[in-house]
Amino acid sequence: MILFREAVSGDFEAVLRLYRQLHPEDPVLRDGSDAAAFAQILDSPGLHLHVLEADGLVVATTYLNVIPNLTRSASPYAVVENVVVEETLRGSGLGRQVMAGTLRAAWDAGCYKAMLLTGSREPATHAFYRACGFSPDSKTAYLARPS
Repeated sequence: MILFREAVSGDFEAVLRLYRQLHPEDPVLRDGSDAAAFAQILDSPGLHLHVLEADGLVVATTYLNVIPNLTRSASPYAVVENVVVEETLRGSGLGRQVMAGTLRAAWDAGCYKAMLLTGSREPATHAFYRACGFSPDSKTAYLARPS
């Protein structure tokens, strides 16, 4: 059985396990700041950490940020981040399912658009996002980081 749902506090370790697959070079935090950030995300309106559960196990996750907006008839927009499918299950259709649920949540929230960025150079990753309904031709993205 496949279930798309919002994450709950008991999903912390499962989500971290998936994030370690996304960014294996990230340090393991031992000061509790990751747990505090997870709790803050779960408690913040407009922030939606989603998981896809297969037979009771969390196998995919996305992070949907619904952002209030003054343009477009005051319709919010969405930013999707941290899309991860369990590496042993990639290519099985779970990614499309978690993205479909995430976009449905964005549209249900009244968003007029959803955006995402990827640092991947893999053609398969870009093909996946196009198959999910994202266009690489609509906007130009710029990224700034603290120096």
